[in-house]
Amino acid sequence: MRPTLRQLEYIVAVAETGQIGLAAAALNVSQPSLSAQLAEVESDLGVQLFQRSRAGARITPMGEDIVRRARQILYEVQDLRAAARGSGIFQGRLRLGVPPSIGPYLLPGVVQRLHVEHPRFRLIIREESTRDLDEGLRSGRLDMVISTPEDHPGARKDDLFTETLWAAVALDDPLATRPHRFTLKDLQGRTLLTLGTRHRLSHIVAGLAASAGGRVSDEYEGTSLDSIRLMAASGAGIAILPSIYAATEARRGTDVSLHALDHPTARRDIALIQPQLPDPRPGSDVLAAILRSEAARLLNI
Repeated sequence: MRPTLRQLEYIVAVAETGQIGLAAAALNVSQPSLSAQLAEVESDLGVQLFQRSRAGARITPMGEDIVRRARQILYEVQDLRAAARGSGIFQGRLRLGVPPSIGPYLLPGVVQRLHVEHPRFRLIIREESTRDLDEGLRSGRLDMVISTPEDHPGARKDDLFTETLWAAVALDDPLATRPHRFTLKDLQGRTLLTLGTRHRLSHIVAGLAASAGGRVSDEYEGTSLDSIRLMAASGAGIAILPSIYAATEARRGTDVSLHALDHPTARRDIALIQPQLPDPRPGSDVLAAILRSEAARLLNI
């Protein structure tokens, strides 16, 4: 049957590297052999998958669809083999996408536990914006993502936890002396700092700003929670932070004053999300349980 599984691996590798030479090196085959196999696949399918030039191999629109399907076939075969061994995802590798507002705080303890309990498991973590996570899941570039479920319609979702949002203000800000919780009234007329617009967090913060009569800064969009916390510490505005990050900051001592936000929309739901197949990937329920356990430990719930 053509294309063969090996040929599918070839076209996926070229799509991911953008270079036939790099793909050949990664697959431990010669460049002429890989080029010949690509030509054979294109001939068999009757479509051009890549536009080749000195700059590399650029995937065509038809090639994008073929590569997406090739990834799915390869993952199904991987699942079949893992299921036969009885340990599901833990017998192979998993490409897990996660937003930068969660990954560095939730995953260290998870990775440590997985290394002890499933030493053969290879977890590949990619930090990306919410929009890029959805694209990665749909294209097959990512196997699963940890994200906000409303941003991935049609996917399979395992609820993990709900985060409340916190406000961080400079230590000399008048609000720093207020009681522990802030209401939207405390945000009235203030500048709010958040991540860029490709992240779900920014949309939640924009809604809070509109309800409170505040504004989201258009002069600075953070690329990490640390960066917007530092901007808040300098007096540039109020940073809106998720609770796992806020809890981490509170434990190690911080340069801002942290206050929980008391409002129903100051929250975000987090789930483990995978493509909607007839059955979830074997072992994904175990991974979800480990993620829930670590989140509960960090949030003291």
